[in-house]
Amino acid sequence: MNDVVALALLVVVVISGSALASGIEAAILTVNPARVHELANRAKPLRGARRLDQLRQRLGRTLAVLVIANNGFNIFGSLMLGGYAAAVLHNHNVAGVALPLFSIGLTVLVILLGEILPKSMGSRFSMPVALASAEAVHWLGRLMLPLVLLLEQVLPAITQDNEISTNEDEIRLLARLGSQKGQIEADEAAMIAKVFQLNDLTARDLMMPRVSAPTLDGGARLGQLRPELLANHAEWWVVLGDEVDEVLSVASRERLLTALLEGKDNLTAAALGEPVEFVPEMIRADRLLTAFRRDTTGVRVVVDEFGGFVGVIGPEAVLAVLAGWWRRPQPASEPT
Repeated sequence: MNDVVALALLVVVVISGSALASGIEAAILTVNPARVHELANRAKPLRGARRLDQLRQRLGRTLAVLVIANNGFNIFGSLMLGGYAAAVLHNHNVAGVALPLFSIGLTVLVILLGEILPKSMGSRFSMPVALASAEAVHWLGRLMLPLVLLLEQVLPAITQDNEISTNEDEIRLLARLGSQKGQIEADEAAMIAKVFQLNDLTARDLMMPRVSAPTLDGGARLGQLRPELLANHAEWWVVLGDEVDEVLSVASRERLLTALLEGKDNLTAAALGEPVEFVPEMIRADRLLTAFRRDTTGVRVVVDEFGGFVGVIGPEAVLAVLAGWWRRPQPASEPT
């Protein structure tokens, strides 16, 4: 084989090896770890997904393998090429002029085709590149295991596990960015932010206070309560006893009006009530929403730390937060 052709083939091998290592490194670094974890834990995971998830969990070790491979091509390969090129060009009596040009050209090719272009392509097509190369990177790591273990003893940071984690601020930011890019609807992004707001609100913030809550005397008969029931369109009524803060039950307006239409005017409000569910006033709104989902009862009676009746709350109060209808009450301004 012509020595010039052999030199050209070696240049292609060195640049190709550097490009592969650079592109795979960029792909594994930029691939979405949450997406990889989801693909790996499917009932039928994509090919390479589980291996890629393992590589991402030991990201320090994976990067060490790829950096060793990349620099092996860039440094060792370039040195060997320089020596071989000097011998070839000397045989053709052009070493004085051609060797500096070869060195400059090789440096430019390594930078452009071995680093910049493959890293850009690896970042752009991170998921398919990472999935396709995961198995090869795994076995390359097995071959380099003695060297990698030695490096881990010298640099303990390499051994640190890379766990998937996030927080509320990051999720809000991702939702906002997704909305700006048109990936999700603006109202969906706003609702995601409202979901996290539920954790900061309590039943006390959302409830209808006792002074405004619709109540009925448990001993009063429907005939006596007719004007009040027809005038107030509240969906639920709190049925009170004779004692202070004695809540007997809750009664739906539908059931009370049905009894009136059926002529059951002599029945008391307590007789038509349903068992009451009490919640503490400091219960978080997200837990309250879960409780409403488990139980179809449409209202909860809110009590304070002493068991006193302080308000009433229904699922619509929590859903109003998600819909963006609820506004935190502003404290009254001091008179000037």
